[in-house]
Amino acid sequence: MTIPFLALALALQFLLPTTLPHPLDPLNPSEINQITQIIQKSHTGTLPNLVYHFLDLEEPEKNDVIKWLSSKNYNVSFPYRRAKVVVRGRGQTHELVVDLATNSVTSDHIYTGHGYPPSTFSEFIRAGRLALSDPRFKASVSKRGLNLSEVTCLPFTMGWFGENNLKRAVRVSCFYRGGTTNVFSRPIQGIIIIVDIESMQISKYIDKYRATLPRAKGTDFQSSSQKPNSITPCNETNTGFTIKGHNVRWENWEFHVGFNARAGVIISTASIVDGKNLRSVLYRGHVSETFVPYMDPTSEWYYRTFMDVGEFGFGRSTSSLVPLTDCPGNAKYIDGYMVGSDGHAQEVPNAICIFERYSGDIAWRHTEVGVPGKVITSGEREVNLVVRMVATVGNYDYILDWEFKQSGSIKVGVGLTGVLEMKATSYTNTDQITKDVFGTLVADNTIGDNHDHFLTYYLDLDIDGNYNSFTKSKLETARVTDVNFSPRKSYWRVVKETAKTEAEARIQLGSEPAQLFVVNPNKKTSLGNYVGYRLVTGETASSLLSDDDYPQIRASYSKYQVWVTSYNKSERWAGGFYADMSQGDDGLAVWSRKNRPIVNKDIVLWYTVGFHHIPCQEDFPVMSTLSSGFELRPANFLERNPLLKPIS
Repeated sequence: MTIPFLALALALQFLLPTTLPHPLDPLNPSEINQITQIIQKSHTGTLPNLVYHFLDLEEPEKNDVIKWLSSKNYNVSFPYRRAKVVVRGRGQTHELVVDLATNSVTSDHIYTGHGYPPSTFSEFIRAGRLALSDPRFKASVSKRGLNLSEVTCLPFTMGWFGENNLKRAVRVSCFYRGGTTNVFSRPIQGIIIIVDIESMQISKYIDKYRATLPRAKGTDFQSSSQKPNSITPCNETNTGFTIKGHNVRWENWEFHVGFNARAGVIISTASIVDGKNLRSVLYRGHVSETFVPYMDPTSEWYYRTFMDVGEFGFGRSTSSLVPLTDCPGNAKYIDGYMVGSDGHAQEVPNAICIFERYSGDIAWRHTEVGVPGKVITSGEREVNLVVRMVATVGNYDYILDWEFKQSGSIKVGVGLTGVLEMKATSYTNTDQITKDVFGTLVADNTIGDNHDHFLTYYLDLDIDGNYNSFTKSKLETARVTDVNFSPRKSYWRVVKETAKTEAEARIQLGSEPAQLFVVNPNKKTSLGNYVGYRLVTGETASSLLSDDDYPQIRASYSKYQVWVTSYNKSERWAGGFYADMSQGDDGLAVWSRKNRPIVNKDIVLWYTVGFHHIPCQEDFPVMSTLSSGFELRPANFLERNPLLKPIS
């Protein structure tokens, strides 16, 4: 049923006492430690060498959240607060639900399907160090004339390539630091190392060949000598927003900011103040999965088809933001918390920053010359509110922005920077290349490999309520057949279609001119238009891998940039919950095959920001930020432009 108290619910967020948590607040350190203590006292807690892989708020029922927020008894705690925990012991994956109010484990299930939870950082570190003490590797390093103390070894997830009964394992690649801090710029090639994570032993070691080691000169990257000015404001706006707990209020927006180890920043209950009403737009939004396949089928590269969110975690990879470099001087910061492999809470200081941004853009303007004797120019500068985090996953840094505009838009930005994954080559000029090297010669003896980035966003839109529909406005060419009507021969017209089922809502962008909307078929403006929001898409990149290629089977959702599914609180991770070594039998594409009805239902929009990256020399030794994104823009949601003063 519809939720009639949604506007009241969101308004009451700012009336809640600070001692009462919002139902969607991330787990705090004391709660994380409490959960660990509860598990330690349970049967599962008696397992030897128990390792914590995931711990997050168990998603509460959506109707319960809205009902509680809309209740006038907001001095009463939410009726339940639970956590979902994934631990491993004795080679098995346990899924637990812990009730914090009753201090009990309410569910303990052993997962037996395909895929594994992400390896912990402790496991990654141990796997990387294992090679350094192996006699075979020491001999390989010595044979290459290298100093072992200057070698760094890093683990990489392996994916799945049709094997049965896969054990948890990683591939380890090693690099030579000598003379540089840019670790990825000097790969030691020709050595294949596979580590069994459970036994923490090298299960395969092959020294195939010796390759040219790229030189260290020119690989370092340092900031310019120009230091940020800490006195002069770099953003020229005051801090015009308030943060109460995890709730943010700014201009005509109110929303909740959360954080977890998998997605990183999470935006919830985003709503617009429209006169005396608070109208819902987005219930939950976050990055769901990131698919990064490299286009190199050789033995040392074919497996590099990463799913960064599910295999590593954007939250676990969050970098503490640096004032005046990552965020301007008027920013405020929120810390993030997650569980460590030992079950103890870990802090990420300055995980998220929030700031007003004015960069010289124009919100609106017009010069009117039609009034006799006058030239009238009016306009406003565009000042927006940005919520930002940065995830450093290996060589890449992902800059993730949620930008709220006073016009009612939410602009989601993705910035890619960091360093390339590179491989050694004997070539020093493109004239020498006689076969496919699967990338670009970016420096002497250095190839930057071709690859993709597909960042899929989970967007649980609730446009003025939770019963919505997904519509497509197709632009079709029409002919003028009556010569007496017009001398024109053609024009384009809008043909509107409403997707009835999930199958009808899978869209490959660029195949036809169209605009995409999520509308509320139960609400209209005073002029009779259905209220809605438009998805303004960015670049139209989608996966070019063949459907039978194993990485594509795992990330089959990447063939379409747009999906719409019926809301299910357990369906949040596009590549499946257990992404490491997954086999494609869980995730967005699988859920969508249910082909559920989506007309006038609680629906979720999924959008993928895609990049095909052909490296160039300017990407070396460090890459300037490459940006893309999308926008959720009001379309007949409001009666007029909200940037203008109300008509008196």
